[in-house]
Amino acid sequence: MSYIDVTGKTEEEAVRKALAQLGMDRDDVSVEILERAKSGFLGIGSSPARVRVTYGMDEEEPAVPVEEPKPEGKPEPKPRKKAEKKPEPVQEKKAPVQPEVKTAPEEAPAVQATVAPTEEDGNMQRIRAFLEGLLQHLDSPARVTISESEKGRYKVILEGEKLGALIGRRGETLDAIQQLTNYAVNSGAEKRIRVHVDAENYREKRERSLEALAAKVAGKVIRYRRSVTLEPMNAYERHVIHAALQEYNGVTTYSIGTEPNRRVVVAFDRESR
Repeated sequence: MSYIDVTGKTEEEAVRKALAQLGMDRDDVSVEILERAKSGFLGIGSSPARVRVTYGMDEEEPAVPVEEPKPEGKPEPKPRKKAEKKPEPVQEKKAPVQPEVKTAPEEAPAVQATVAPTEEDGNMQRIRAFLEGLLQHLDSPARVTISESEKGRYKVILEGEKLGALIGRRGETLDAIQQLTNYAVNSGAEKRIRVHVDAENYREKRERSLEALAAKVAGKVIRYRRSVTLEPMNAYERHVIHAALQEYNGVTTYSIGTEPNRRVVVAFDRESR
């Protein structure tokens, strides 16, 4: 493991300098704030921020499966060629008598039962009307499927091919669609409802990825007994990190900063050791 200490007017500027110096992305390093920036009074007593950027963690290489050797033995004997038979003289055969086939009476075609589609309530109709109009403006062919997960909570699945544009970088576009939908359907409504929008199962995949990240960072914090500050996340993603490490022995979590740059800090908990 290696690290560098960098200063800057703010913590963010110091991190940017370190990343530029190392030529790495934010996800490839761990950041520890050593000293926060102080503005002082009229410029007197001010001091820059100082951060420590750790990089170069050793990763375990996956084990390469060893190919099992083939058992040695006697070579298999080659199959013998069958003796060629001499052609027998062709005899004239009488045409076989075709048996009389009785056809069963035709059965009347079975009547298929039709299942009536589930009727949508007023909330579903408002959700569908808004989303289909929005998708039409976005030139997206996505289909809208709505279900009520529990009372007052609705789950919307956008289905189709190549929905990456609706998801956006780290789900930012999908979050915006969800916020707009909640605002539109609750505007002027007597009872407030919650609408959860997902596409290509992105939410579940992102949640699993965040849980894996939380476990990895927690192991690093315990090993080196140093706090690690994660990248800015929205409220939902921060909740996933807090929940994943809530009962993780040896670490504690808290959030710092203001939206949209609010971050989760995974800190070493000395009292729990």
